[in-house]
Amino acid sequence: MEACCDLEVDINGEEVFMVDKRTLISFSGLFRKLFGNTTSTRRNLKVVFNDFPGGAEGFELVARFCYNDGRTAIDPSNILLLNTAAHFLGMDSNIGSTTPNFIDRTEKSLEGIIFWTWSELLEALKKCPELLPSAKSSLMLQSILDCLIGRLVLTSVASPYTSSSENSSFKFSCDTRSTDSVKSSYSQLTWWFEDFLFSDVDLLDKVTRTMVSRKLDRATIYKFICYYHKSRCPGAAPSEKQKITEVVIDLLSLLDRSSLSWKGLFEIYQVALCLKISKIHRNKIEILMGSQLDQATLDYLLAPSPQGRDYSYDVNLVLRLVQAYLHEGSCFSSPTASRLKKVAKLMDSYLVEVAPDSHLKPSKFVALVFVLPDYARDSYDHIYHALDLFLEVHAWLSEEQKISVCSALNHKKLSAEALKDLSWNSKFPSQTLENALIARQTKLKSLLPDTYDRMASDVSMTFHGAKGKLREQILLYHRRPDLSTDTDKLRTNLRGMHGKVMELEKVCGTTQSRMANITRPRLSTLGNARSLPKLCS
Repeated sequence: MEACCDLEVDINGEEVFMVDKRTLISFSGLFRKLFGNTTSTRRNLKVVFNDFPGGAEGFELVARFCYNDGRTAIDPSNILLLNTAAHFLGMDSNIGSTTPNFIDRTEKSLEGIIFWTWSELLEALKKCPELLPSAKSSLMLQSILDCLIGRLVLTSVASPYTSSSENSSFKFSCDTRSTDSVKSSYSQLTWWFEDFLFSDVDLLDKVTRTMVSRKLDRATIYKFICYYHKSRCPGAAPSEKQKITEVVIDLLSLLDRSSLSWKGLFEIYQVALCLKISKIHRNKIEILMGSQLDQATLDYLLAPSPQGRDYSYDVNLVLRLVQAYLHEGSCFSSPTASRLKKVAKLMDSYLVEVAPDSHLKPSKFVALVFVLPDYARDSYDHIYHALDLFLEVHAWLSEEQKISVCSALNHKKLSAEALKDLSWNSKFPSQTLENALIARQTKLKSLLPDTYDRMASDVSMTFHGAKGKLREQILLYHRRPDLSTDTDKLRTNLRGMHGKVMELEKVCGTTQSRMANITRPRLSTLGNARSLPKLCS
């Protein structure tokens, strides 16, 4: 029977097709529901689809299948489009045709996916973005992704753009989709990055999650995500750039923290700040950055304060990063001592840099010191230096406020030189000076068992021994005055012994004097502060 065009089909407002209603009814369950039997002669019928998968191209491919009595070419470039459209139209049965229904045919063709080339798989994948709303297309999409990512997981993976003789060296041949200069910079683990740049953020999400589930190397996934972000954001509209950045941050949160790097995270964070992304995503990227804080350098932390704030540097950001570092460590694996000490050293340098800021509040300075546990620092000398700078520009602080700020000091972890300097430093409150004197005295006393006691004992034994020997020589001389042959020799020995005793007495006296000065407090007036014990320097 000759076909007639008795039905208008409007596809998503893109294009209107004039088709034979009976031809479509014989293959499509959806059209059978719409029009019932095929005996109706009513003309000027019209169907409007607003969400047809694949748009006009998809409908045209399906219409050709129907007009050719169920015969059409199915290949990697159209299989996903055909399958999705077939499910949309309910093409799971045929009327008056012995050929398999369209859905079965497309799914049967997918069984040969393992024999598709890399380029064919990519070609099929490129049809996915416009089809993702369909649940059925997502199943086929997952099959394609599993095959693609499965090949990347292979330990002997090589570029598909090389001949078999070149696979071992991973060299690229000419390819129209990218330049030789770009490809030559790729390693054997990253040659495929550019092939996925066509993906929109929804497809990127599916691609990355498949990589994670198939256990692709996490560091490689991280590099791919950063590459995608860095390649797609330039030139993108602000709204698109924001969406890309937020999806990228979500995907990075799926990865092991050990696979991340500070530099890449910081670059994404800078873009995020310019875009004013949501607070949720800002917190996520800060947590990721915090986990790698031991990789950072001082220049990264010296970020300017937010607009409208008086203080020079964004100390609140640094506080959040350190807190994230400690929290991430407790959640995943405790930070090693070496990593923690790196962060402490970084924070000490940061404190010295921000301390001269006259707008930095005392509470913030103290918070920066106390944000790390005390055991993270072996020495507080840098903290003392930062405090010295802070008090110099905050001379207007009250005695109580100064005491509060100086509570950040651990006197036990100050070097002898720092304690000596602190004990004379009039910028510090009197209570801190007193604590420094006590700490200095305690530190010196702790050295006495190993130094003074041993030294005093040696001097005393030598001194008394020398005096006894001298007495013996004198008595011997007086008892045997007739031994004139030994007189000159004795006199020489006596003179030598006498000089030695005098020398020992001098050493002993000096040592005892020093001990008395160490243990005997003396009063000293420091400006207008109350009198405090002062150690002899």
